[in-house]
Amino acid sequence: MPYEYSVMKKSRFILYMLWVQGVYYLLTAVWPLVHIESFMMVTGPKRDIWLVKTVSVLILSVAIALLYGACYPTDYRLIRLIAVSAALGLTVIDLWYTLQGVIKWVYLLDAVAEVLLIAGWCTRKIPHSKLFRDNIHSQH
Repeated sequence: MPYEYSVMKKSRFILYMLWVQGVYYLLTAVWPLVHIESFMMVTGPKRDIWLVKTVSVLILSVAIALLYGACYPTDYRLIRLIAVSAALGLTVIDLWYTLQGVIKWVYLLDAVAEVLLIAGWCTRKIPHSKLFRDNIHSQH
């Protein structure tokens, strides 16, 4: 029973991480797709709107994968790999291009959010047990 309780506590945290990052990515990806003008008012003018929308669709794809993981049993180690690698990639882009003066300082706020997401994912070990996959969704 102690192992099962420990697994269930971890699974709630992982579900929380999936929902937080999934919804954050969903909102930030959909925004430029539905209202590019307000997006550029906040983030600065863009030369290549098609590129902004391409990046948005890719981030939306990650959001869908994370939200799928929040709703259905899956390989949570793979989902964490997707979540952390996406957050790490966006952090590097945010920092590099802000420091180069290419994008506005507001992207540093996203970098902070991404680093917090990475830190959150790195605080828990995801067990290999089938028990974990069975119990993660029985807690709703």
